Amino acid sequence: MTELKNDVFLRALMRQPVPRTPVWIMRQAGRYLPEYREVRGQAGDFLSLCKNPDLACEVTLQPLRRYKLDAAIMFSDILTVPDAMGLGLYFVTGEGPKFKNPVRTADAIRSLSVPNVEQKLGYVFDAVRTIRRELNGEVPLIGFAGSPFTVGTYMVEGGSSREFPNIKALAKDAPDVLEHLMNIVAETTIEYLNAQIEAGAQAVQIFDTWGAALEGDDFRRFSMASMQKIIDGLIREKDGRKIPIILFTKGAGPLLADLAETGCDALGVDWTTDLATAREYVNDKVALQGNLDPATLRESPEIIRQGVAATLESYGNGPGHIFNLGHGITPDIDPDNLGALVDAVHDLSPKYHP
Repeated sequence: MTELKNDVFLRALMRQPVPRTPVWIMRQAGRYLPEYREVRGQAGDFLSLCKNPDLACEVTLQPLRRYKLDAAIMFSDILTVPDAMGLGLYFVTGEGPKFKNPVRTADAIRSLSVPNVEQKLGYVFDAVRTIRRELNGEVPLIGFAGSPFTVGTYMVEGGSSREFPNIKALAKDAPDVLEHLMNIVAETTIEYLNAQIEAGAQAVQIFDTWGAALEGDDFRRFSMASMQKIIDGLIREKDGRKIPIILFTKGAGPLLADLAETGCDALGVDWTTDLATAREYVNDKVALQGNLDPATLRESPEIIRQGVAATLESYGNGPGHIFNLGHGITPDIDPDNLGALVDAVHDLSPKYHP
């Protein structure tokens, strides 16, 4: 494998000393970039873009050509996993993802099985290999998957939801059935992420967007336990390097203390919990990633710089911070504003790494 020229992101994940705070952005390959919109139009639709390794590589690399980012994240979607399980993923403009075959009954859930990920999701691994080759060691590549609960919400609800009535009913009325679903998705995700690592992913992130919608005990039973299962099953070293694992539970707050005990290397923090508080929750056991409010990118470059400064100050001195937004960048953002953010991180962060 090509030697990695910039490993500041990987070192920060391991809480090792770095000269400055590394930065990457969730959804950094996305609709806010005109060049992304052009390639998506060429692909025909979002899912076709995901399933074309060459085009997925192209949009993965686009933000790295514009900005001095410290990591690439492969272009894909968390719902490729249930699509591989036969649920029939499709996208409706203005409404988001939908499934032709949602699983809402005990019989439907118990009929699910772990698919052959190499056969069903080979296009993802082809994309990872292509991206690694084209990166040529400039920065590391992040692979990812959704948490079983987050993925499960779409599988049970049939698409996006605000209240999650069906899956919450399962948690109360048939918890053993929901646990079965979590286990099947976790087992599939272990194979999926391990295949990404074998193909060349140098770190992985688990997106738990909706886990915190559960009450505390239910969160631990259904969301955290299934993520723990994944962590326990992952390849942790490849080509002489550790493979760091990032968990990102949106809205975790005090639950960060529990998540820090899972064996992950870093926790993503959304903008509702300041990094100083998050650092107290985790007692410096893991690195922290985040957490500027994405809405800040709608402001002037001066306000963005102030937001970056406040985020860096909130974390404070020492290793273990990866700068990111508290959630994904939104499609309405001026690309120049992300440039102002990245430049501010480069300018302002070295003083926190004496």
